[in-house]
Amino acid sequence: MSETAKKDYRDTVFLPKTDFPMKAGLPQKEPAILARWQEERLYDRLREERAGAEKFILHDGPPYANGDMHIGHALNHILKDMVVRTQSALGKDAPYVPGWDCHGLPIEWKVEEQYRKKKLNKDEVPAAEFRAECRAYAQHWVDVQREQLKRLGTMGDWDHPYLTMDYASEATIVAELMKVAEAGNLYRGAKPVMWSPVEKTALAEAEVEYEDITSTQIDVAFEIVESPIEELVGAHAVIWTTTPWTIPVNQALAYGEGVEYRLFRIGGWKLLVADALVESWFSRLSNPPIYDDHGPEGRQGQIIKGSQLAGTVVRHPMHHLGGFYAKPRPMLPGDFVTTDSGTGLVHMAPDHGEDDFALCRTVGIEPVFAVMDDGRYRDDWPWLGGADERRRAVINPNFNAPDGPICSDLREAGALLSASQDYQHSYPHSWRSKAKVIYRCTPQWFVPMDRDLGRDSGTLRETALAEIERVRFVPERGRRRIGSMVEGRPDWVLSRQRAWGVPITLFVRPDGSYLQDAEVNARVVAAVREEGVDAWRAERKAEFLGEAHDPDEFEMVTDILDVWFDSGCTHVFTLESGRWPALRWPADLYLEGSDQHRGWFQSSLLESCLTRGRAPYDQVLTHGFTMAADGRKMSKSLGNTVDPGKVMEQFGADIIRLWALSVDYTEDHRIGDEILKGVADQYRRLRNTFRYLLGALDGFEWEREGVEDHAAMPELERYVLHLLGELDTRLRAAIASYDFDDYVRALVDFCNEDLSAFFFDVRKDRLYCDDPADPARRAYRTVLDTLFQSLVRYAAPVLVFTAEEVWQTRFPDESSIHLHQWRALPDGWRDPALAERFAGLRDLRERVTEAIEPLRRDKTIRSSLEAEVSVPAAAVPEGFSDADLAELFITASVTRGDDDAVTVSRTDEDKCGRCWRLLPSVPEDGALCDRCEAVLA
Repeated sequence: MSETAKKDYRDTVFLPKTDFPMKAGLPQKEPAILARWQEERLYDRLREERAGAEKFILHDGPPYANGDMHIGHALNHILKDMVVRTQSALGKDAPYVPGWDCHGLPIEWKVEEQYRKKKLNKDEVPAAEFRAECRAYAQHWVDVQREQLKRLGTMGDWDHPYLTMDYASEATIVAELMKVAEAGNLYRGAKPVMWSPVEKTALAEAEVEYEDITSTQIDVAFEIVESPIEELVGAHAVIWTTTPWTIPVNQALAYGEGVEYRLFRIGGWKLLVADALVESWFSRLSNPPIYDDHGPEGRQGQIIKGSQLAGTVVRHPMHHLGGFYAKPRPMLPGDFVTTDSGTGLVHMAPDHGEDDFALCRTVGIEPVFAVMDDGRYRDDWPWLGGADERRRAVINPNFNAPDGPICSDLREAGALLSASQDYQHSYPHSWRSKAKVIYRCTPQWFVPMDRDLGRDSGTLRETALAEIERVRFVPERGRRRIGSMVEGRPDWVLSRQRAWGVPITLFVRPDGSYLQDAEVNARVVAAVREEGVDAWRAERKAEFLGEAHDPDEFEMVTDILDVWFDSGCTHVFTLESGRWPALRWPADLYLEGSDQHRGWFQSSLLESCLTRGRAPYDQVLTHGFTMAADGRKMSKSLGNTVDPGKVMEQFGADIIRLWALSVDYTEDHRIGDEILKGVADQYRRLRNTFRYLLGALDGFEWEREGVEDHAAMPELERYVLHLLGELDTRLRAAIASYDFDDYVRALVDFCNEDLSAFFFDVRKDRLYCDDPADPARRAYRTVLDTLFQSLVRYAAPVLVFTAEEVWQTRFPDESSIHLHQWRALPDGWRDPALAERFAGLRDLRERVTEAIEPLRRDKTIRSSLEAEVSVPAAAVPEGFSDADLAELFITASVTRGDDDAVTVSRTDEDKCGRCWRLLPSVPEDGALCDRCEAVLA
């Protein structure tokens, strides 16, 4: 057939047809889809569809209503959305009520910042007015963050979130506190707690972060004035500290009973230092006043066991000031004293250390509360208090410097042996103000960890630890982490000295005991439910107490609750209250970042164990932190942060979702431009899979084309249905184990490797060129329809917008894909023997493809259809003919040889003008093969 006479058969080929675009345009499409979901009340309709089904409750941990959402928030909420959507897809009723933490220091701090800019003093503003500004600030950020989270495609009851500042929530928090108080599980005591002088409040461990700093280290000599060991009298016990500001509050020294100390003379001094530390101590001294030329031999002296120091007494270096400083300081045995560093002797300031407090209390030494809430010494304090012009906040580096007031006064008193500003160590800071914190003893309200709760479970610590053993943790290491924290944590400090929060609604007697009256408590709870936290004010004191109590006999507590108690109560006012009927207590799952082992996971656990005797959750899932592409922590100062809003403007929310669900979220993970480009490429391949399915299923009607009899299908179709069944099993397992990166990997690999690179590739000839009524073509389209129905459902929890677009493209009049459950696939589709045969065939197909490639590169052949292939007979699985192999390998022909090699040559056959296959039945180039002749006839 001449070139001019060749007929164009393109119009006779059944090419895929679809309006579904290859270019996604997600930033433009997604907002419109969101608007439609809202208009159609998708979340409410889903609740109606799943009514009566088994419930799955994920309780949302409240993000803080303070600032825009960052990429870590995005990952957290995408994971939550994935959990809820997959459980719903499996047929469960999985409601999601989002919530926000609205009280506390971060918001108060921001409002105070606004005051400072206006040169206003927060303390001069009426408390109710200040709280109203805090409430408005929190509400603003709730509204901003809500829209940002909705834009990610997360589905929930966004119109009815829970807020800790709702009056009903505040009333519930008060009621929970009253339960604790009525059970006698609350006490007021003075203990050293972490205190922020900048923010003037106690901090919880979860509100503290640790940063490396350089501090002043000093060695101070305390003169020994009494001792059972005569040689010690007149000698000096040497202490080492990195907090010079605590020396003005010293009340004792501690020694180790098992430590050996050396008493030696040098430069006219007698000094006592731990024997193991003498040499390192001397190497630290740069220009001490005791320096002489005696060398090491001059430092030999008497060895004294620590246990022999019992009864030894020293005097404070500033004893000449009289009063507090004139009192003798006992030396006490402390099991915390080591010879790791320092001098082996530790100065004790019970106001500013947990060990100090506990040891001094055993001998009746109490704190003196010398440091005020702003970090300065009291006005009446004899050293650096009152009118002393050098008076500053104790955490000020200049205050503690070698030439600062502490060191200067000690030097003048002849007690400073060394001072150098070169000690590097980790130190606690407030994660809000970034300022250093101190341990400060103040009267606070505590929940005891080791008091018997009056239940079979024992103490709060024992109850919590037992629940930690019962609860499922994903990953498992979370159990050890929270367990060790609960095992070693001190009593829970509930009080904060701030304004914006839920008040500690207690009436206290002069002896420190508090009123336990259920009727009074009920009146307070009712008032807070009506008026919020502003209800707790002095004007209502008599009203609350009623006729049974004299108001003059009680003081109203002015502290507020630790916000971790607020968030620890969210399970009560969200899951138990009945305000959201779809919810129930306890939750199946809590899901947050790993930092919440010391935060929300723990406060919720303790509150619930305290009031209900068990954890409010059955499972805890934690994720790591999102790092920059180079593995460094994200920081605005480094300019390496990723704004999810900007990513959505460029790529769309589905790309962020695909990224979040592709990483191993249980570890720290990375994001950056190149990573997102790789995710976008992965997305394009998935999108093209759906585009092919939509095109290939153009005009498909099950009633007309569907093949019901699975056994009548060709083996390749049956094999793909087997693979689909395997995928379904793997995805369900991934849901059960919350292994979402495996979920995404399985879905992507199936679409790319099993379908696009194999099944679609092999069967495109059948789709394009077979008679539409041919049973084999109908079987292929039936399997494509089955794939479509399953794959859109599988993709829907991940690519929420794209799956909807795909579904609506094919079924524009049907309800949202997100209302549909997964289909149960027939067990009869499983055929491991068939799968094993095809696995061998696919291995052989790869060898053939590799053998063809060199001929394609040197242009001996342009397409695999021009290749004649010989394969090892032993490599061909049983049951496949040469024609089957040619179809599966997409070659002109296949023969079998006895050797182990795959050989390829160019065929001499002519090419069919319609299907482009090179076959013996084509009489001349451009004519039709037998199959195409029959189809067109």
